[in-house]
Amino acid sequence: MFKYYNMNQLVLPLDLEIKLQENDIAFHIHHLVESIPDEAFQPFLRNTGCPAYHPRMMLKIILCAYSQSVFSGRKIEALLKDSIRMMWLAQGYEPSYRTINRFRVHPEVKELIRQCFVQFRCQLVEEKLIDQEAIFIDGTKIEANANKFTFVWKKSIEKYNQNLIEKSNQLYNELLEKEIIPEMERENEGELSVEELAQMVQQVDEVIKEYDQKIETSPDATERKALRSERKYPKRVYKQLIDLILRKQKYQKDFEILGERNSYSKTDLDATFMRMKDDYMKNGQLKAGYNVQIATEGQYALAYSIFPNPTDTRTLIPFLNKIEKDYFPLPKYIVADAGYGSEQNYEDILSNRKCEALIPYTMYEKEQKKKYKQNPFHPDNWMYDEESDTYICPNQQRVTFRYRSVRTDKTGFKRELKIYECENCSGCPFRSSCTKAKEGNHRKVMVNEKWEQQKEYVRAKLSEEKAGSIFRQRKIDVEPVFGFLKANLRFTRFSVRGKSKVENEMGIALMAVNLRKYTANKDQLTKNNGYKWKKENLSWLKFSFFLSRS
Repeated sequence: MFKYYNMNQLVLPLDLEIKLQENDIAFHIHHLVESIPDEAFQPFLRNTGCPAYHPRMMLKIILCAYSQSVFSGRKIEALLKDSIRMMWLAQGYEPSYRTINRFRVHPEVKELIRQCFVQFRCQLVEEKLIDQEAIFIDGTKIEANANKFTFVWKKSIEKYNQNLIEKSNQLYNELLEKEIIPEMERENEGELSVEELAQMVQQVDEVIKEYDQKIETSPDATERKALRSERKYPKRVYKQLIDLILRKQKYQKDFEILGERNSYSKTDLDATFMRMKDDYMKNGQLKAGYNVQIATEGQYALAYSIFPNPTDTRTLIPFLNKIEKDYFPLPKYIVADAGYGSEQNYEDILSNRKCEALIPYTMYEKEQKKKYKQNPFHPDNWMYDEESDTYICPNQQRVTFRYRSVRTDKTGFKRELKIYECENCSGCPFRSSCTKAKEGNHRKVMVNEKWEQQKEYVRAKLSEEKAGSIFRQRKIDVEPVFGFLKANLRFTRFSVRGKSKVENEMGIALMAVNLRKYTANKDQLTKNNGYKWKKENLSWLKFSFFLSRS
């Protein structure tokens, strides 16, 4: 006997929602997108042309596809015909892959993604899944959708540009000596501008035309031959000047694209070449990519931002600014790893934002080790006389204060240093171990008082029981989010090009990770409640059976 099977009979129900499981991720995506205010969808309204698909529907199907590790527009289109949850979210509509691709990179979608993060965080707060006491910040590098070999390096452009400047100045001086062009009033004596080179081209072209006219009017063949010989140099210079102008315009465009970066890719101008740990041996591979910064709590990504620079130190302040502006007020504790520990970052968090910085500095872990504390040649282990403001070196020589110095880094941040110098290092038996200064020079020590105070604050704060426990939670809070993103979701490379489009895709991917995590937690809670109910009822049945037997 077989179960009844007939392809010619209508099968109920027709509503696809009944086919979905009770805690399906499609329901959470639906509730999240429906919680976005209607005002966020107003920019998508158009008064002309064919009516567009509703942005709510488009956002739902894209979030659902990303949660299933489907990032291709064509594959998302295919899912709309195969997946029950996708068909339910789309309510029978089947937008093409072109429509899907255009929507997810649309500039107005950025506000919808921001609203998703805001509404999702409000939902977490309402359900008491996060306590809003701290945020955990970390970054990772994700490969750009760019060719691996079409790179442009800033140092190379600077080198070629300098050679061009020298060559153009040399050519200008030659033309002046041979009296082919008159002397010009230059804006910059060290470099010829594109306009000045174009003026030189015009003047050389006039000289060539004069030679052409003389050759045409001259009746003597010998004279015409001599004039053609003289015309060769201006014609060669004319070609060189055209080439110099084109190269100079190219280098200027390269510098505009580079900005403060050290490289860019020709196929994605916003991507920067960074070291990425791709293989199991952790060998750094240079690839075009973006530095993704996220802020998490409870293993949920609450905010994110994209940066072109590979190091994390200079990303913290602009990222915190974006969190305050677009997402939520900063909590009491800001937690990050040692890659964010710098004087500028500490000053911004402690003085400007009035928050607690649970961020160790680079040498924090090393300073805790016995080898560092017993190193007699490190100034931190030297005796210090506060009254005379001097240190005592291992050779019992006085290292006295000499002068103050102010140093400015690339970002314009100024550091005030106190410079100490040993009175006499000549004949010191520890010289080779203590200093690398040349013979005749003495050991110098640079002390940043503000930095030392900040380090002392960090050491004291991380030694507290509560702050220390919050800091130790960082590894199990922010790191798993990157694991979910790259291992579970398999999102290791962007599908779009350009920073604006990359920001949209990154927001969709992180929200997909959040929804998968949220759905899994709901499933676990349901199972635990079911197990608890079964256990309680089983105990009651046993007790009833015991009463009946007695």
